[in-house]
Amino acid sequence: MIDSSELSPTILVVDDNEMNRDLLHRRLSQQHLDVAMAVDGQQAIDMIEQQDFDMVLLDIMMPGVNGYQVLEHMKSKKHLRHIPVIMISALDEMDSIIKCIELGADDYLTKPFNPVLLRARVNAGLQKKRWIDQEAEYHKELQYINQHLEERVNEQVEQIAAAQLATIFAMSKLSESKDPDTGAHLERMREYCKVLAVHLSRNSRFMAIIDSEFITSIYAASPLHDIGKVGIPDSILMKPDKLTTDEWEIMKQHPIIGANTLRAVLKQYPRNPILQAGVDIAECHHEKWDGSGYPRQLQGEDIPISARILALADVYDALTSQRCYKEAFDPERCRQIIIEGKGNHFDPLIVDAYLEIEDEFLRIRKEFQDE
Repeated sequence: MIDSSELSPTILVVDDNEMNRDLLHRRLSQQHLDVAMAVDGQQAIDMIEQQDFDMVLLDIMMPGVNGYQVLEHMKSKKHLRHIPVIMISALDEMDSIIKCIELGADDYLTKPFNPVLLRARVNAGLQKKRWIDQEAEYHKELQYINQHLEERVNEQVEQIAAAQLATIFAMSKLSESKDPDTGAHLERMREYCKVLAVHLSRNSRFMAIIDSEFITSIYAASPLHDIGKVGIPDSILMKPDKLTTDEWEIMKQHPIIGANTLRAVLKQYPRNPILQAGVDIAECHHEKWDGSGYPRQLQGEDIPISARILALADVYDALTSQRCYKEAFDPERCRQIIIEGKGNHFDPLIVDAYLEIEDEFLRIRKEFQDE
């Protein structure tokens, strides 16, 4: 039975026979149901599209649009197919029952109506509708909860990522704290690498490699390129004079020291793209396109693309920075030196990219000046 404390369900009775409509109206009203009526199939379709119903009692044989056609219309519409439909006919034939079930009807009644059977079938159909509505409401609530959780998770991830980036940058700044000449070097390095990577991502040769994750990773990891210098003795690292051959060999170990340090962390977090980029950059940023670099004498595309990008950015920043032993080079001289390094020191395609966005490099150089 229907709980009278709840909002009364609404049932649409569709029958071209006025006596049948009146009979169903009386019997259904006794069950505390709101009853609406349609005199033919087309009126039923119009009403169903304009008003929410909890059930439809649908006569089969009607002039014009018959019950089969109304049922087909309802089951073909996503917003209507959940409404239970009980087919009504004077034809107590198995073929008619089978066709109704195949079209998606929930139940079937024959005229004249047995009041007990009518009540039982209607209550069963309305219970099914309540379950459907509850499931839809739970699904909506679940979607809301999931969306809220996703937003919270994304917010937490962003906070953690920001903390990680800040920690990485702080570690990198600490490694350079012994050198008074570095200034805003790290800030410029990540900006140079970012604009180069973005520009290269539009080149068909690099589209499959340089994506948004790559750009984020090289921006975050580029400050780690010289982190291995923390393992170099201060007497060598801060020596004002030219290094001896033995001292230079020790200095050349800083890429290996930095890469091994980061690689140990990468073993614990093997899926972290920033750490992987950090290993590649730290180990290979002094390699040269022609194989004459160090520490492994890698050549050409055997050098990770992130390290090739950083190599040009690092040289550019060194050329345009003032040091105790030299003045900053002007843009024309800097450009010429990089062009001379095309194909031997630098990847030719990265040199081309630099030349195309040199104005961006000049902007970064001006924005992040050394104090």
